[in-house]
Amino acid sequence: MPAPDFDGIPLAKDLLRRIRSGALATLDREGDFPFASLVTVATDPAGSPLLLMSRLSEHTRNLEADPRASILLAESGKGDPLAHPRLTVIGEVSRCTDPKVRERFLARHPKAQLYADFADFSFFRMAASRFHLNGGFARAMSGEASAIMTSLDGSEALLGAEADALGHLNEDHADALSLYATRLAGAPAGNWRATGLDPEGLDLMSGDRTARVVFPERVTTAGLLRQTLKSMAERARAATGSGGGEG
Repeated sequence: MPAPDFDGIPLAKDLLRRIRSGALATLDREGDFPFASLVTVATDPAGSPLLLMSRLSEHTRNLEADPRASILLAESGKGDPLAHPRLTVIGEVSRCTDPKVRERFLARHPKAQLYADFADFSFFRMAASRFHLNGGFARAMSGEASAIMTSLDGSEALLGAEADALGHLNEDHADALSLYATRLAGAPAGNWRATGLDPEGLDLMSGDRTARVVFPERVTTAGLLRQTLKSMAERARAATGSGGGEG
């Protein structure tokens, strides 16, 4: 039984956005038994898992026969692996040719550009239906996937400005990104870059490390994004005892 006061939605959303690889379970097309493999994962603005896979892979062939699958996204660290939180997302996986999917995936996995254009590789998206979160002892919950997805209603202006906003942040505001990661997301110091944004938050990456910065309120326009980022930078700088703001 979950703890009475356990609200796992924020943790589930954090894992969904941060974890860059996971175990993909498909149904073997010959024996109809579970087939697990390791894949790299990103998310679209709504939080749907994105994959880049070769049609030569067993899991891709399985999905072409039956799109039902699940993806396990697990936090790693020292000590007992079962003491760390993990999230299972369940749904159907299908090939996707949306260029935004390519942009989001390669921003999260830049080394994949080496093979993304090979003839046998395609991008895929999971239409998630359910999730199961295990956050530790007595901290488990299940539910509809919609509970951990991000609504994109009314956010067309924000999503249209995503590429320009990320470029501006990465080129001109590396100091602010570092503050967001270390002061607001509790991540270690590093060369942090923005890889994606959505109405609920900003995705950051430094090497193999990732961080998710949650906005204090829903953001749907470029103007509100600028105001929110400035306010967050000022709050983070105040915590360090220095002044200034995001320009």
